[in-house]
Amino acid sequence: MAQDMTLLWGSGSPPCWRVMIALEEKNLQGYNSKLLSFEKGEQKSKEVLDINPRGQLPSFKHGNVVVNESYAACFYLESRFKSQGTKLIPDDPTEQALMYQRTFEGLTFYEKLASVLFYEYYVPEEEQHDSALKRNKENLSTEIKLWEGYLAKLGSGSHLAGPALTLADVVVFPTVAFLFRFGLSAERYPKLGEYYALLKDRPSVKASWPPHWLENPKGQDTLKDL
Repeated sequence: MAQDMTLLWGSGSPPCWRVMIALEEKNLQGYNSKLLSFEKGEQKSKEVLDINPRGQLPSFKHGNVVVNESYAACFYLESRFKSQGTKLIPDDPTEQALMYQRTFEGLTFYEKLASVLFYEYYVPEEEQHDSALKRNKENLSTEIKLWEGYLAKLGSGSHLAGPALTLADVVVFPTVAFLFRFGLSAERYPKLGEYYALLKDRPSVKASWPPHWLENPKGQDTLKDL
């Protein structure tokens, strides 16, 4: 089963991490895993382009099925292997609706994070402006407060869509982990801090933790003032 799967990925990529957590939660260990280097431009290699013409990571293949978008891959894995591992889409209609809502809000959350952390990577130097980065930070701060409020309403010890882990957590946790890796204050955002602590030692998360974070546990302080 998992032996028919290939995942090409990069360390510290939230989209890659989402798929890796989903694979772990569905008990699909033993897939063909290949770590590639963004610094060396290996995401543009023929090996990747043969699976993913966009030249992006993750690139995921299961038999003859190719699913490269991280959200799509996570949904595919839950649908294809719904009877094994963790049930990631709840049966309860209310929890299911909240799961879908938070899952897709997670796209906006990650985009606002990326607009700050990866600003210099995505924006050509001649187009970079301090005012734009300041605005991006303000937008991210507003977004973080929104998620802090979501968790406050659900109560202590909750996941994003209720008491159990769902696809919403699979796709959003990497974004939250990045926030704290880059200096977000758990004292200022206690509910997000509690949520991060709840999931960071989960077996699926520990098994897929970015290798270069393990090598260098100390993060940066880019977001310490948010």
